[in-house]
Amino acid sequence: MDMSSDGVAVLPAPQNLSVQSTNMKHVLTWSPVTVPEEIVHYSVEYQGEYESLYTSHIWIPSIWCSPTQRPECDITEDITATVSYSLRVRATLGSLTSAWSTLKHRFNQNSTILTPPGMEITMDGFHLLIKLEDLGPHFEFFVSYWRREPGAKEHIKVVRPGVLPVYLETVEPGAAYCVKARTFVKAIGRHSAFSPTECVKVQGEALPLALALFAFVGFMLILVVALLSVWKMGRLLRHSCCPVVMLPDTLKITNSPQKLISCKKEEVEACVTSGLSSEELLKAWI
Repeated sequence: MDMSSDGVAVLPAPQNLSVQSTNMKHVLTWSPVTVPEEIVHYSVEYQGEYESLYTSHIWIPSIWCSPTQRPECDITEDITATVSYSLRVRATLGSLTSAWSTLKHRFNQNSTILTPPGMEITMDGFHLLIKLEDLGPHFEFFVSYWRREPGAKEHIKVVRPGVLPVYLETVEPGAAYCVKARTFVKAIGRHSAFSPTECVKVQGEALPLALALFAFVGFMLILVVALLSVWKMGRLLRHSCCPVVMLPDTLKITNSPQKLISCKKEEVEACVTSGLSSEELLKAWI
């Protein structure tokens, strides 16, 4: 503890103020004020851009750190807009109060450091799933995944907060799949770098191409045989139910009655020679 020129004890102000900001978590830190065998408390206040321009005398106490015994303050919930903030800290000990120490450079959450998200790749049967680190409501995730083979297409899926774990794709036995992810914060319009790529191989063996082709040809042969059997059975049923009766040649009429009627008397003999009996000829004239 310092002493003033007139011998009055003076509580020194906190020094070395700085803000550590990672993944939209903002923590104000400072060097502690040390008083032997005493507990020093601190108060933290902030001022937004509007207050600093139009109401500079108004400072707002931090939600969680007025007062606090620790030489740090989580100001995440105080920083609600993407504007510049002024921050200040003072120490108190009993009736003694230090002067305010103000952060040298105003803080803007745009400067937060975004890190790649932690992720865990799992399998549920033949479903590829991903579980992502919960970084809070500000974050979206861009998940990139693909089958590990030459010329494979890379797929992108956007994952909202709270939708975890996430189904990515139905996979094939024996194949390997790779996944990577990065974060995006809409409030500041920035994204992190991609996480290291993680690959998993699906248990089981892939069906060889020759075997798959053989199976396809076998299926087609079975299908053709089945269709032929159905067609043959249909023909058998039709002939069994409705057989075609063939008349003997002696019962067949080779000339129509109209032709017989048209025969003149002098042509009777010619008609008879064409295959009609006298009885048939007589019936035709009658």
